[in-house]
Amino acid sequence: MKTLYKFFSNQFLIVWIGTLGLVIWLTLTPASAQRRREKAVPDTSLAKVGSTTTTRIEAETQFTEGMRYLMTDEPTKAITQFTKVLQKDPANAAAQYSMANAYLKAGKVTEAIPHATKAYTIDNQNKFYSLLLAELYVKQKRYVEAEELYEKLLKKGPENAEYGVELAAIYLFNDKPDKALDAYNKVERELGLNEEIVRQKQRIYLKQNKIDKAVEEAEKLVASEPSDPDYLLEGAELLIANDRGDQAIGWIDRALKLNADLPQAHVLLADIYRKKGDMDRVTKELNQVLANPNLEAGLKARILSSYVGMTGENTTARQDALAMVQNLAKTSPNDPKTQVMLANLLTQQGKKAEARDAYAKAARLDGSVYEVWGALIQLDGELQQVDSLLAHTEKALEVFPTQGLFWYSNGTANLYKRKYQQAVDALEESRKLLAATSNNDLRKEIDAQLGDAYNGIGDHAKSDESYEAVLKVDPINDHVLNNYSYFLSLRKENLPRALQLAQKLIERHPTNATYLDTYAWILYVSKDYAKAKQYLEKALADPANVSGTIIEHYGDVLYQLGQPDKAVEQWKQAKAKGGAGPDLDKKITTGKL
Repeated sequence: MKTLYKFFSNQFLIVWIGTLGLVIWLTLTPASAQRRREKAVPDTSLAKVGSTTTTRIEAETQFTEGMRYLMTDEPTKAITQFTKVLQKDPANAAAQYSMANAYLKAGKVTEAIPHATKAYTIDNQNKFYSLLLAELYVKQKRYVEAEELYEKLLKKGPENAEYGVELAAIYLFNDKPDKALDAYNKVERELGLNEEIVRQKQRIYLKQNKIDKAVEEAEKLVASEPSDPDYLLEGAELLIANDRGDQAIGWIDRALKLNADLPQAHVLLADIYRKKGDMDRVTKELNQVLANPNLEAGLKARILSSYVGMTGENTTARQDALAMVQNLAKTSPNDPKTQVMLANLLTQQGKKAEARDAYAKAARLDGSVYEVWGALIQLDGELQQVDSLLAHTEKALEVFPTQGLFWYSNGTANLYKRKYQQAVDALEESRKLLAATSNNDLRKEIDAQLGDAYNGIGDHAKSDESYEAVLKVDPINDHVLNNYSYFLSLRKENLPRALQLAQKLIERHPTNATYLDTYAWILYVSKDYAKAKQYLEKALADPANVSGTIIEHYGDVLYQLGQPDKAVEQWKQAKAKGGAGPDLDKKITTGKL
C-alpha cells in the first residue's frame, strides 16, 4: 500500500495467553497511521469466585484449561471447563464471554448468543463483549441489533472510529447504502484516506448509478499519489466501463504525461477507439505497445490477445490483428504463447494448414500444454495429414500418456497406415481410458475401428465382437454395416448375417455405389449371381463413384453367368480404371476366374 493506511475489517484477532488466563485484543495497523489504541483487555478476573483460596484456585485452573482448549481448537472440551466455572459464578462476565467464544468456534451460534448477551449485560462498557455479541447477531442476520451495538460503541469516542467499517458493512447487509456511505465518511474524517474504503464507496455509488460520485472517489486516490499513474489508469477503466470514453482519454493522457511507457494506457486507448470505430487509431496504439523493446514477448502476446477479442466480426480489424501477430511471431520466434495466439487466429480465419504449422511450432517450444497438442492433432485429422497425425500423437503421448483422445487419434492413424497391431493396442488403450466418458459417439467410433483393426490382424472373433458392440447401440451404423458384412463375405462365414446387414445398408442408401457393390458381392459369394448382377448394374449407374473393384466384380458375375467374353471386357475396363484386385491380370490373360 502506498501512503494510505490499511486495516483489516471484519477480522478480529484474539490471542489467548492460557497460562495467565488473559485475553489480548490485537488489531493490525501500519506505522504510517499512528493513532491512539485502547490498551484495555477484557476483564478475566475470577476473584469473585468463591471465598476460599482453594475454590478460587480451582476456578482459575478450570478457566485456564478452558482457554488452553480454545487455543488448540478443542471447543467442546473448553465448554466443559467454562461450564464448571459458571456453575460456581454465573455472573462472571469473562467466563460468559469465553463460553460464547467456545460455542462460536464450535459453530453453535444459537447456543453462543445467551452467553454473549449475559457478558454484555454484566459489563456493557467492555467493547469486546459488544463486538462479540454484534458478530453473533450478524451471523443470525439480526442486523438492526448489531447496528445498535456498533453505534453505541462509536459514540464512546474517536478511539473506536475504525469500527465504523464494520458498521458500514452491516448497513450494506441490511440494504442501507446511504447509511453505509455516511459511516465510511466518518471513518475517513477520523482516520484519513483509506483505499479499501474508497473502493467500497465507489461500488455503492456505481450500484446507485452515481457515476460522478464514483469518479470523485477515484480523484481522491489520484490526489493521494499524484506522481503515480496507476490510479489514473484505474479511473480511466472505471470511465470506460461506464461508457465515458472521451472523459477517460483525459485521464489516460494524464497518466502518459507521468510515464510515456505504459502499455496498459495504449491498450485502453485502443479499446476506446475501437468503440468509436476508428480502427486505424486502434492499430496505431497497439503498434506502440508492440514496438516497446522493454516488454517481453509473452506480455505483448497477452495484450494482442485482448485486442483480438475486441475485433469481433470486423474483417479489416481481424486482418490487422493477424498482421500484428505474424510480425510479433517473426520478432519473437521462440515464444510459445505468440505461436499459440497466431495459430488461434489462423484457425478462426480458416487457414488450417498455417494454423497447424504454428501449433506444431508452439508444441516444439513448450510441449507441456494439453490444449496445444489437442488443437494440433485435430487439425492433422481435418487436413488428412496421416503421417503428421501419427508423429504428433506419439509425441503428445510421451507427455500425456493417460489421455484417451490422443490414444484414439494414434490408433486411427495406425489403422489408416495398415499398422493393424499398433492400431489395436492404441484403440484398446483409448477404450480403457475413455470407459467412463459420456460421449457415446466416441465409444462407438473406437469399437468400429477396433473391428477393422482386429480383422486386419486376423482376429475375427474380436473383430466380430467389436462390430456387434456397435450395432447393439446403433443398429444402423453405416461404417459397421458395410465393413462387417463385407469381411464376413470374404471369410464366407455367417452369410445370412452378412446379407441382413448389407440389405439394411442399401435400404438406407439405395443409390450408393460402394454399398450396392458390398451387397452384390455377398450375393455373389452366396452364388446368387443373377441378383448380384442386378445390384452391380445399379452401382454402375453412378459413374462418378464407380471404382475398379466394382467393375472387376461385375466381370466376375458375368463370367459366372456364362458370358466370358463380356467378363474379359469388364476386367480390362477395371484395369484401366485402377484399384482392382491382385489377380486381375491373370483373369485377363487366361480369360478365366
